[in-house]
Amino acid sequence: MVPKKIYIARRDALAKDIEKGIILFLGNSEAPANYLGNCYKFRQDSSFLYFFGINDPDFAAVIDVEKGEEIVFGNDVSIDDIIWMGPQKSVAEKAAQFGVKKTKKFSDLSKYIASALKAKKQIHYLPPYRSQTKILLSELLGLPISALKENSSDKLIKAIVSQRIVKDKYEIAEIDEACNIGYAMHYAVMNLCKVGMVEQELAGLMDGIASSYGAMNSFATILSQHGETLHNHKHDGIITKGKLLTVDAGAENNNNYCSDFTRTIPCGGKFTTKQKEIYNIVLECNNRALELAKPGVAYFDVHVEVYRIMAKRLKELGLMRGDVEEAVRAGAPALFMPHGLGHNMGLDVHDMENFGEDYVGYGSAAKRDKRFGYRSLRMARKLVEGNVITDEPGIYFIPALIEKWKKEKTCAQFINFSKLKEYYDFGGIRLEDDVLITKTGNRLLGAKRLPITVKEVEEVMKNNGSR
Repeated sequence: MVPKKIYIARRDALAKDIEKGIILFLGNSEAPANYLGNCYKFRQDSSFLYFFGINDPDFAAVIDVEKGEEIVFGNDVSIDDIIWMGPQKSVAEKAAQFGVKKTKKFSDLSKYIASALKAKKQIHYLPPYRSQTKILLSELLGLPISALKENSSDKLIKAIVSQRIVKDKYEIAEIDEACNIGYAMHYAVMNLCKVGMVEQELAGLMDGIASSYGAMNSFATILSQHGETLHNHKHDGIITKGKLLTVDAGAENNNNYCSDFTRTIPCGGKFTTKQKEIYNIVLECNNRALELAKPGVAYFDVHVEVYRIMAKRLKELGLMRGDVEEAVRAGAPALFMPHGLGHNMGLDVHDMENFGEDYVGYGSAAKRDKRFGYRSLRMARKLVEGNVITDEPGIYFIPALIEKWKKEKTCAQFINFSKLKEYYDFGGIRLEDDVLITKTGNRLLGAKRLPITVKEVEEVMKNNGSR
């Protein structure tokens, strides 16, 4: 649990960075699933949580930087609310928990912002990502919805990124807890996956563990024997011996900090020789990234080293050819790994990406590389102590992409297209761990690492025959 003094310090530091104007934070409202009374599980805006802590719908807050004033806007519950929800703390009590002394009714927000605008004060706000928030912000500021993003505060975004991208000891403890839940989710699948099951059964098992130990999943579970589809949310396949099951899933703990792991396991409990060959390349890439990730190292360079290992090993298998360094410069390994090596993680599983990937993963020092594969890297900037990132290399055999490259002769001097036909039904392999950058290197998050070597995975699955 993050103590009150930390919330106060966060807001103080933010106010110093902004220097002038009003900082406006809008919390989230509930979102109807199919009618107003039946809503999706509530999820508060992460920046509102980070600075103000209140994890309830329909709150807003402001910081008047020049006055040094903080106000939380919200409505106390009525008797009708109490009938359905039970007794609730007052707005003042909720705000006081996080060090804010002044509160107002939510209806007073529009008058407050109108007065600030009349006084020619700059309103700093974050780019909105929910429709309800866009409508409210449009009404408050008198801006068309289409103009909200371009008028959001670049200065505020950069100031928040500089704070949130470095995790303190309280946040690290929360993420460790989320990773322990993620471990339980993935280990259960390894332990219980049997030939003849429906993928949905395993996905539901993971989702249940996430909810029973924490707040929810940190994102929609990816669990599929078609691992070549990077974000495959279909769970209708029957577990079939000889196939690979790619499982990418994570949890949010009760304070909304996230985990994100991926493992690829053999249906039936044993990898084939062909599967082992590709699996061990991905594992080598994962472990090499762990060796390299430390303060001062650009994660872009770690990504390039992963491509280098991949090209070398795939060349040994006859799937690639030519000079390895030239192949890496040309982006040839992107045929097999078209995504980036990893991303930041914290209160969001892809931390702060609602601001824009470039703010979070690049900053002012790094520029996005436009080459295929390289351009998909979400985290490229130099690592610093306190960063929390994912390490998730993968190798995928995507027939449509292979055929496209073959037809267009893309990197033809580096790719053995005829040999690749043998892998069109292979699927894909991804191995992902969550990593904290420490003073001298890094450590894995969570109490222990999920089984990851061929031997470890097969040992967990040794009794997993048919259902």
